[in-house]
Amino acid sequence: MTGPLIEKTDGNERNGDCRAPDTAARSLEVWWMQEGRGMPREHLDFLMDDRRKVYTSNSGVVLPTDLGDGMAAYLPNPPLTDQPYQVSAKFRCGSKARLIDIFLPQVAKGRDAIKDMTELMRIAQKRYGHLYNCTPGA
Repeated sequence: MTGPLIEKTDGNERNGDCRAPDTAARSLEVWWMQEGRGMPREHLDFLMDDRRKVYTSNSGVVLPTDLGDGMAAYLPNPPLTDQPYQVSAKFRCGSKARLIDIFLPQVAKGRDAIKDMTELMRIAQKRYGHLYNCTPGA
């Protein structure tokens, strides 16, 4: 992406997303969920287990342990989306379990997509913790 983008964020600490809706193709999207009323920890575990199965079947890579329970993968035929580069992590932030998903339509030619997605997850968790006053990994 080059040039300025308009950011659109919906939701709150418990559930939401952030994306750039002004692009022709769907660009970077970040989704988050938090354990709590209406979202038991068991459901977050179920969601992460489901993602792990999909990522594993597509040669996904496990994220570093400091990012929690997560994986990154390139999905050549992603279901319901045109964003084949995906990374998901379930982690603690404060006393609650959280889940962040990041979806990308492409990465720059010559870049290491898995490394870039891992760093994007690191940035997303840090930003989430800053916005919602919790410490990722704690």
